[in-house]
Amino acid sequence: MINQQVTFIYTTDVATSSAFLRDVIGLKMVLNQDDNCHIYQVTDSSFLGVCCNRPVPEDPGVTYTFVVSDVDQTYAQWQARGVVFEAPPALSTRFNVYAAFFRDPAGYRFEIQEFRDPSWPRPTPTP
Repeated sequence: MINQQVTFIYTTDVATSSAFLRDVIGLKMVLNQDDNCHIYQVTDSSFLGVCCNRPVPEDPGVTYTFVVSDVDQTYAQWQARGVVFEAPPALSTRFNVYAAFFRDPAGYRFEIQEFRDPSWPRPTPTP
């Protein structure tokens, strides 16, 4: 059984990428590995590590998606904090998602997204 999930992305400047995740996106650092890798908590059991122990790919070829309950609200908040989005949120009828994309300081593509498909598993509300 898988208990947690960690995704690692790579940068030449951990401090700048880390500041973006912490100060702009609002993630909490849960582990600092000798300032070579900072790991941030995204959800209760998912994490994002930003590290400098490998070369940064020229084209990372991956999109890191934050599933949020309100894309418009998150878009406005993050844009006010300095996130530069590629375009305003839009509906993809092909995938039935509402989303907006942006890049982090190392060039990775990120997305904020709402699944509009009713079959997508939703988080269990906390009482």
